[in-house]
Amino acid sequence: MMRHIEVGLLPDQALDAAGAFMAFHLEAARAVLAEAQTTALTIILPPAPHDHRDWRLALARDLAREVTPKRVNVVAGLPGAARDATLRFLSDAPGLTGQYLVCHE
Repeated sequence: MMRHIEVGLLPDQALDAAGAFMAFHLEAARAVLAEAQTTALTIILPPAPHDHRDWRLALARDLAREVTPKRVNVVAGLPGAARDATLRFLSDAPGLTGQYLVCHE
C-alpha cells in the first residue's frame, strides 16, 4: 500500500528546513515505512526555493536506500491538479524511488 505524509510549514532557510524535517518528521516517516502493509511512501513538502533541492533529494535518495525494496519519493507542491497528477503517477510507477519531484501549477 502506498502511503503519504504531508508536512505543513518548514523554515524558509534550507539548512533550518532540513534540520526541522529531520528533528520532527523523519521518525514518523520511518515508522510508516516499518509497517508491513506499506510498500511505498510519498513525503509531501511545501514549495521551496531552489536552494532546498539538495537536502530534499538527499532525503528521498537516502531514505529509499535505507528501506529498499520499499519505495520513497518526495513531492513538493501546493494542493491542486499538478500535485494530484504527480501522486497518481507515483502510484502507478512501481519502479520509481528515491526521486524529488517539484509540482508547478
